[in-house]
Amino acid sequence: MNRELEEDFMRSRKHRYRSVTHRRTGSLSGTGWVRDLRDWLVTAAVVFALMSLLNIFVFNVSTVIGQSMQPTLFEGEKLIISKISLTFASPKRSDVVVLHDPSTGPDRKEYLVKRIIGIPGDRIEVRNHKLYVNGRLIAESYVDTEIQDPDFAELTVGKGTYFVMGDNRHAGASKDSRYFGAVPQNRIVGKAAYIWWPLSKANAL
Repeated sequence: MNRELEEDFMRSRKHRYRSVTHRRTGSLSGTGWVRDLRDWLVTAAVVFALMSLLNIFVFNVSTVIGQSMQPTLFEGEKLIISKISLTFASPKRSDVVVLHDPSTGPDRKEYLVKRIIGIPGDRIEVRNHKLYVNGRLIAESYVDTEIQDPDFAELTVGKGTYFVMGDNRHAGASKDSRYFGAVPQNRIVGKAAYIWWPLSKANAL
């Protein structure tokens, strides 16, 4: 009789242990997915914040729109734009830059890609369809034709501004400083550093 009572007691004890263990395991697994979701959300927030900071202060990606930079850049190509490079140094002659379009007409775009031709203090002139900077004829290896738009008399680039032109020198092909004047430095977003798409044209600028 005592043995039967003892066996009943042990069975009851094992049953209670399994019930408690099952409830505890279920509780832990129930909170596990919440913890995983929280960790994932924290990681996503950190990555988003980091990428946003990089996009604002370091670099971003831009797509070429239009034909004004042919033959150097073609429509649809994607560029890596370095913003941080202009934090430590001013733009230089021949740099390809992205700038806020300073024009006000109906064809105004948000951004333009142009080449810096003149820096503050430079004297710019187009004579006989050729470009002169500070009285010197400039050999432009990046163009495929002479300047087909009208000549213009010598002008001096003002302090804190930059004279920009598109590489496409065919008539009417580029809206640039010949149209809207020299560009203040604070309107220049960054330097076009690299063509990354299409891969066949991947190259530093």
